[in-house]
Amino acid sequence: MKFPCYLSLLAALLAAPVWPHGSTADKPSKPHHPQAAEQELFGREGDRAKVSRTIEVTMSDQMRYQPDRITVRQGETIRLVIINSGRIMHELVLGSEAELKAHAEVMRKFPNMEHEAPHMAHVAPSQRQEIVWEFNRPGEFLFGCLIPGHFEAGMVGRISVMPSRS
Repeated sequence: MKFPCYLSLLAALLAAPVWPHGSTADKPSKPHHPQAAEQELFGREGDRAKVSRTIEVTMSDQMRYQPDRITVRQGETIRLVIINSGRIMHELVLGSEAELKAHAEVMRKFPNMEHEAPHMAHVAPSQRQEIVWEFNRPGEFLFGCLIPGHFEAGMVGRISVMPSRS
């Protein structure tokens, strides 16, 4: 019996320890092992001891991020402090344009899908979360809110990772 691709993706996502999309309550703290961080097209989970700067990103119910454009240098480890100034749940998910569009499509079909990853922050109203990320590959990437309807309403930003200076 063949399953559609999105059902296979859903099964894989649900097999890992997860929390409801947007829930941050009672998450166990996990040790950080930067050498074991999974490499993504847009970088990998960063080592908190190597953070070179902190950038605050505010999310609003107007479906916008402030700032909505961030520039970093290849090799920088950045602490993103994500603040939800709105009255509804928002999130910030790092990724390529193709990955975020595909993930947004899955979220429209399965709005209560549960998952968690180091490049995601699900932030309740008036709360804040952090992502520590090493941008170790140059390129143009996105961040977006993949809660159904938010990405489509324009809740998306851009990250430019400039090549490292030689």
